[in-house]
Amino acid sequence: MKSTSERLPGEGGLFNQPKAVWAVAFACVISFMGMGLVDPILPAISKQLNATGSQVSLLFSSYTLVTGLMMLITGFISSRIGPKWTMIVGIAFNIAFSAFAGMSDTVWQIVGFRGGWGLGNALFIATALTAIVGLSTGGTAKAIILYEAALGLGISVGPLLGGELGSISWRGPFFGVSVLMAFAFVAILVLLPKIPKPKVRISIADPFKALRYPGLLTLGIVALFYNFGFFTLLAYTPLVMELGIHQLGYVFFGWGVALAITSVAGAPKLARAMGAVPALRLMLLLFALDLAAMGVWHASKTALVILVIVAGLFLGVINTLLTTVVMGAAPVERSVASASYNFVRFVGGAIGPWLANKLHEWTGNVQLPFYFGALIVFLGIAVTWLGRRALRNVDAGGGH
Repeated sequence: MKSTSERLPGEGGLFNQPKAVWAVAFACVISFMGMGLVDPILPAISKQLNATGSQVSLLFSSYTLVTGLMMLITGFISSRIGPKWTMIVGIAFNIAFSAFAGMSDTVWQIVGFRGGWGLGNALFIATALTAIVGLSTGGTAKAIILYEAALGLGISVGPLLGGELGSISWRGPFFGVSVLMAFAFVAILVLLPKIPKPKVRISIADPFKALRYPGLLTLGIVALFYNFGFFTLLAYTPLVMELGIHQLGYVFFGWGVALAITSVAGAPKLARAMGAVPALRLMLLLFALDLAAMGVWHASKTALVILVIVAGLFLGVINTLLTTVVMGAAPVERSVASASYNFVRFVGGAIGPWLANKLHEWTGNVQLPFYFGALIVFLGIAVTWLGRRALRNVDAGGGH
């Protein structure tokens, strides 16, 4: 059995994929735009809709909470109507709810529609990863790197698009994604062949049962703590930086580009050099230190810009390593492992965006959310040590 580090190859053959894989990857790019899309317009929404920072941060919390909860039913639905139609239904939800968010008049309406967007996102992304792995050529590891590259590209382009359209109106980014998702809808409908349903139907209880495997549960908890720091960066930093919509778009575009590059080029090399779990610990440590540095130099816009972009270098590696090792963390279907893992990390991490801004509102201390986020990420590193026996099995072949 090959180790995780051996299963993370270089770039050879990565882009030699069937049209169906590229159709799903394109839809992934558009779907992941929704995560960073609202970053540049957070201050504008806060100002124009008279919303506090913690209220605006709920645009992330509702999105991630619903995504995490709905992950529990993605396998149940996909095993009954098939992966292709599950993705199509998910994209249809994204088209509708992103448009509804653009038509909203209060921050609470946007928060609610972002939750609906999270429902569509859950149906799509969990199934998309399984589809890319199943349809791609070159093995699981290359398919995951392609998926993470789509994630990184979407996350990077999202803020840029949000900045450009947001400079016209804060409603623009929501309508823009709705239109782009319509193109993704057509691409999936036309180019994706019918993917056979799983031979065994997945029950709603299966993702919970999968958490009995220590490796999968440990990784879910690690990702939960990591997500807390991730969304502190994403939902709190734009409100602290006090930059214009265009400027915020460019900053988070740079962050997303850094994330995309290291997710493809950095993660495989680090995993081969030192093993996936040690590499994960190192990147979590560097990310925690980066957040702490934001607290120290919070008064300098230049420092915050640099630290945000540098954080992307660490996050790209973390995302790819986590996704790769999770796929082999338990002897269950990939879709079930993905659902279990995403349920834990998204539901638990949903409090991060709200709490980061609330800590600032409660104390008036701009630095505290950064330090707190760094502490939570450090806890994630501690979990990798406490669960090192289970993760040793994951690093040595996924327990299969």
